[in-house]
Amino acid sequence: MAIRKVGVVGCGLMGSGIAQTCAQSGYETLVREINQQLLDKGIAHIYNAWDMLAGKARINRSQVDEYRARLHGTLDLADFADCDLVIEAVIENMEEKLRLFPTLDHILKPEAIILTNTSSLNVTQMGAVTRRPDKICGLHFFNPAPVMKLVEIVRTISTSHETIEAVKQFAVSLGKTPVLAKDTAGFIVNFLLIPYLLAAIRMLENGVATRDDIDTAMKLGCGYPMGPFTLLDYVGLDTTLWAAEAIYDEFKDPLYAPPPLLRRMVLSGMYGRKSGKGFYDYQSS
Repeated sequence: MAIRKVGVVGCGLMGSGIAQTCAQSGYETLVREINQQLLDKGIAHIYNAWDMLAGKARINRSQVDEYRARLHGTLDLADFADCDLVIEAVIENMEEKLRLFPTLDHILKPEAIILTNTSSLNVTQMGAVTRRPDKICGLHFFNPAPVMKLVEIVRTISTSHETIEAVKQFAVSLGKTPVLAKDTAGFIVNFLLIPYLLAAIRMLENGVATRDDIDTAMKLGCGYPMGPFTLLDYVGLDTTLWAAEAIYDEFKDPLYAPPPLLRRMVLSGMYGRKSGKGFYDYQSS
């Protein structure tokens, strides 16, 4: 099946980036939010990104017009009925996803593929509440989605070979490099990354070193582009907590047990850059 029209459920930080990527890659793109305020905010974020690229002469104004013409917003999931492929990018909460997937399954044509952008949750469980588990898999983008080249394709025990091949071709058409992972919590990147980030938080909690010295040590000692606390704020402390909990729930490995400091910061609304404060303060920047 040729993929011509793509739906994106959610126009937040990740959803807007995914919708931007799809529209500028030549796909008619429909993005849905739960209310007009959130939809307007997400689409404005995409428009601003294109204007910034045009201002830096990376794209021209005619390209901006083309991209905008391919991007559409909606508040109604029923508008996805003629989409060939839909990417779910809602909050990283299994209950929300399990409510969404049967609705999409009912609305979409039988041959349509449904993908989830989850970073760690069980994709098999999402597919199991539909009548098309063979057409369900993960397509995990990294933030910022228009820039980061990697996507993780997550195959469940029910996903068909045809679906995986179609999703691989779709990922490449977006300018991404796909890697294939089994449906185990954390997939590839978070399975390796989360213990590193949690270890940094424990070091800070235990007074082993300061935030700044830990960040500096990992940048200069390991050649990382950013230290763990800068990265935590960039990824989102809430997202990190959800991922850690999902992996810990599956494997019960103490390496993935969220430290108390992380939980308390998330409970306090300190999510990192997106909330204005995390391990660093961004409110004055």
